[in-house]
Amino acid sequence: VQLQASGGGLVQAGGSLGLSCVASTRTFNSYDTAWFRQAPGKEREFVAAVRWSGDGTWYGEPAKGRSTIARVNAKNTVYLQMNRLKPEDTAVYYCAAGESIQTLTNRDEYNYWGQETLVTVSS
Repeated sequence: VQLQASGGGLVQAGGSLGLSCVASTRTFNSYDTAWFRQAPGKEREFVAAVRWSGDGTWYGEPAKGRSTIARVNAKNTVYLQMNRLKPEDTAVYYCAAGESIQTLTNRDEYNYWGQETLVTVSS
């Protein structure tokens, strides 16, 4: 499975940004998907995840109340909409996918990772 992330860029604090991740697989609806991020000098952290069916969503502390994750299986795509962005949201963002993930926040359970997309939030 190959994952292609896009949508990163430069945005002012308080603004919004949408990320997309397209998967190259015919069985996209078999995979749970998530977004993680990694800021300079910090560990990769969980942002949000959505189950293969689209019914269950989870959010990490950075995303709660400010972000929405969704997926469209017919388009093999998972989205992350981020609002009210803060400078501390500046990071490279990764999409990830895996089958039958037990703990969605656990990055080690994801088998497939997309390339990074950089989000920079200016103050």
